[in-house]
Amino acid sequence: MCDITKEAVFDAISTVIDPEVGFNLVEMGLIYDAIIDDDCNVHVIMTLSTQGCPLHQMITQWVKEAVERIEGVGEVDVEVVWEPAWNISMADENVKKALGGV
Repeated sequence: MCDITKEAVFDAISTVIDPEVGFNLVEMGLIYDAIIDDDCNVHVIMTLSTQGCPLHQMITQWVKEAVERIEGVGEVDVEVVWEPAWNISMADENVKKALGGV
C-alpha cells in the first residue's frame, strides 16, 4: 500500500512556476489529476495554457522532476491533455485577478 497522497503530489507540483505568467501550475488550474497506484507510481494529468506553448517539454519535465522528489515515489508519468481546454476560470482567484480574468 502506498501512503503518498494526491495532496502531496499537488504540493510538489506547486513548486513549478509557469515562466510566462509567474504563477505555479496548481494555482493556474493546469493540473487536472494525480493518480497514485499501490506501488506509489504517479500518473499526472495536466494541460497547458496554450497548445503552442514553446515550453511544453520543459514544463512537463519540471512536473515529473517535482513529483520524483517525493520520498518513496515510484515511476512518474506526465500526460498532457487538451480536453477540457484550459481557460482563466479554472485558475485560483488571485491568478484571475492578476491576469484580468475576473
